[in-house]
Amino acid sequence: MTPTARRDVRRTGTGYAPCHHGEILQGVFLDDEGRRCAGLVTLPLPGPGSRATFVLRPGTAPDALTVVPADRTKAARAAALAVAECAERAGLPPSGGELRLTGDIPVGLGMGSSTSDVIATVRAVADAYGLPLVAETVARLAVRAELACDPLMWDGRAVLFAQREGRILEDLGPALPPLVVVGCALGEGAPVDTLALPVRDATDADVREYERLRALLRRAVATGDARLLGEVATASARRGQRLLGHPEFEALTAVARRIGAAGVQVAHSGALEGVLFDPAAPGLRHRVRRCLRALDAHGIPATRTFTTAPTRKEIPHGPAHRGGRRPTGPDTPRRPSRLPAL
Repeated sequence: MTPTARRDVRRTGTGYAPCHHGEILQGVFLDDEGRRCAGLVTLPLPGPGSRATFVLRPGTAPDALTVVPADRTKAARAAALAVAECAERAGLPPSGGELRLTGDIPVGLGMGSSTSDVIATVRAVADAYGLPLVAETVARLAVRAELACDPLMWDGRAVLFAQREGRILEDLGPALPPLVVVGCALGEGAPVDTLALPVRDATDADVREYERLRALLRRAVATGDARLLGEVATASARRGQRLLGHPEFEALTAVARRIGAAGVQVAHSGALEGVLFDPAAPGLRHRVRRCLRALDAHGIPATRTFTTAPTRKEIPHGPAHRGGRRPTGPDTPRRPSRLPAL
C-alpha cells in the first residue's frame, strides 16, 4: 500500500461511559502501605451517559486531531493520550483523527460529565485500533487527561477509588445495595467551582473517622444493608458540608428523618443530592410521594427518582428527568448547569 493510499484508510471506533449521582463516601483514607490518599465511592445513575465516535486517519500527523464539539478539551487530551497508547501497543506510528461526542449529562452538578466524556473517548480510540483496554489502563489515561477522575470505567462496581491516582484502594463488591433515590438540587442547581473551594487538610481524627465509615460501608455492601449504607452516606454528606455549605442541607436531612428514609447523599463537587430509600421498606411509594411533597414545601427542586437495582426501572410518580430525551448531536453545546438543564 502506498503512503497516499494509507492516508485514505478510515478506522472508526465507538465508546460509551455512564455517569453517577454524586458520592456515597468521600474523604481521605489509608492505602495498603498506610499512606493517606483522597478517595471516593460513587453512586451509579442509570440512563445519562457520554458517547464517542473516533475516526482514525493513519498517515496523518498526531496533532491533526479534531474534536466536535470543540470545547471538550479534556476529551481532546484523552484522545491524544489514547492514540499514543494504542499506537505503541499496535506497533504503529501515532496519527490524527476526528472525535465526536454526544450525551445528555448536565455539567457542573457533580455527575462526572467530564470523566464520562474522557472514558467514552478512550474506549472509542481503543475500538478504532481494535485493542481492548482494561479498566486500570483507562483510569491511568483518564487521570493524565483531567488530573482527577471518577471510577466510571468500572461500570457500576462498588470501589473505593483514589481519584487523583487512578487506582482502587479497595474493591468492595460487584455493586452497592439496591437503593431508591429521590434526586434533588441544592443551591438552585448552580454549579460548584471545586477549584475555588478552600483546601482543608485532613487531621488524624478525620482519617480515623473516614476509616470508620469505610468499614461500615464494607459491611453494608457485604450484607446488602441499605440502611447502613444510608448512615455512611449521611455522615459523609455532613462532613462535606464543611466546604459546600448548602443552606438547605439541614432541611433535607430533616425531611429524610421524618419520612423514614435510609439517609442522604451528596455530590461533593456539585449541587446534586439524593434522599436514599431501602427498596424493601414498607410503604415505599407513599414515602417517595411524601418526600417529593416535603422537598417542594422547602423549595428544594426534585430532579429525578430512580432505582439502582438491576432492573434499571424508574419509580412511578417520580418527576421526569427534564430534558433527558432532548435530541443531542455533535454540534450540540454543553448544556448550562442551572437547574432547568435537568
